[in-house]
Amino acid sequence: MAALTACLPFDQAESLVPQARPAAPQPAVYKPSADSAQLAYYYNALQRDLLTRGLLRTDGGGPDTPYDAEDLARSFEALAFYDEYGGAGIAGGLGRWAGPVRIAAEFGPSVQTEQRAQDRETVTEYAARLARITGHSISTVSGRANFHVIFAGLDDSAFVAERVRELLPAISARDLSLLAAPPRSYYCLVVAGGPQGDPLSYTRGVALIRAEHPALVRRSCVHEEVAQGLGLRNDSPRARPSIFNDDDEFALLTSFDEKLLQMLYDPRLTIGMSAEEARPIIRILAREAMGQEL
Repeated sequence: MAALTACLPFDQAESLVPQARPAAPQPAVYKPSADSAQLAYYYNALQRDLLTRGLLRTDGGGPDTPYDAEDLARSFEALAFYDEYGGAGIAGGLGRWAGPVRIAAEFGPSVQTEQRAQDRETVTEYAARLARITGHSISTVSGRANFHVIFAGLDDSAFVAERVRELLPAISARDLSLLAAPPRSYYCLVVAGGPQGDPLSYTRGVALIRAEHPALVRRSCVHEEVAQGLGLRNDSPRARPSIFNDDDEFALLTSFDEKLLQMLYDPRLTIGMSAEEARPIIRILAREAMGQEL
């Protein structure tokens, strides 16, 4: 089955002034198109199937998913230094946010008022959790955001295209098309990074969460896309228990993932550091995260 998320490369030269969030118009009565309704049916059936097979776990891992410091170190290197869209080579170095992360939830016109309130609550609670884990300044804001989480459906493609062009004026036509009208196999997407001169020092993020998703997959997308937008930009089949794995076993951030994010924002690692430079530090951080002697 297709991956739950996809990260796109980000290399923008536009001004990095935070963009104000416009109020998306919302019709008094919204009736989804046949294509959007069919997509919602597909994702609902998919969620039921995954749950029936014991996937989309929300327990964060347990006795059946043991891991040690070596597992942490190996997964951290795979997730933080390689890129889902960068081929087999090292993707240039460690990337993360240097300054505060200001997250705003935005909505396409098809997303109704009650759902908007639920999605805002999800994003707000998750941002607070990420701030506690990383020790970094991560919060939700009502304006001047630099990380935009857009909840939008298939019928909102024109709105998404226009909004992404405003946020990322230099985005390629291919990447814009993928965000505005992703294939069905792309559950959700994120673009995150810095300007052309310093792409690994993150200053902007844009995530797309499909409005057709049922509740758990929708929440799962928020968990993975925002976390990947913080700098864990890859997926790995060896990461377990983790949401950074294409097997859909876990829906929500796990204890393993929390340790990875804690390591990512440890000041002993620096932005732009290569995997080779970071490897000895990663081993120390992993052992510390597991409470083991150095």
